[in-house]
Amino acid sequence: MLVAYDPSWPEQFRAAAGQLRSHGDPDWVIEHIGSTAIPGMRAKPVIDLAVRIADAEDFERHRDALEAAGWQRGSAVRSHPVMVRETEGVRTHIAHFFAAADWDAVNQRILRDWLIENPADADRYRHAKCDAVAAAARGTSNYNAAKRPVIQEIVDRARGARGLPSVDVSDK
Repeated sequence: MLVAYDPSWPEQFRAAAGQLRSHGDPDWVIEHIGSTAIPGMRAKPVIDLAVRIADAEDFERHRDALEAAGWQRGSAVRSHPVMVRETEGVRTHIAHFFAAADWDAVNQRILRDWLIENPADADRYRHAKCDAVAAAARGTSNYNAAKRPVIQEIVDRARGARGLPSVDVSDK
């Protein structure tokens, strides 16, 4: 489930971002998020992208073209649109579309920045991920639920450092 950091992940991100811009809006701001964006982090080999859109209509305007390019709606996330890309039935990319008005408070961006800047928390998160894989293998918890308490604690601290209030990290 988790693999060692792959130095090709940043290039995989750039290629996916280019594809999203070419089938969506060439002016979209797109950032690499998730564990594959953290140098040295073990991760599921899935590239996560944060796409800054103007609003929900902006997403809908480009949805058909993105679907024609192989991106499909497919996530339990309720707080924002998400599209996924698969290769041979295996999920390889997840694009999260966030309204510009929400961009500066997006937890995924805040967590990424914090983990890059705070190696002790990155190490703590790395251990939580490994523990979550073990819990999922034992059947005592699912992967995301098992790591959520550590993510919540780290995101709370990171948001506090930016003067933002604590919010629930679960968006499913």
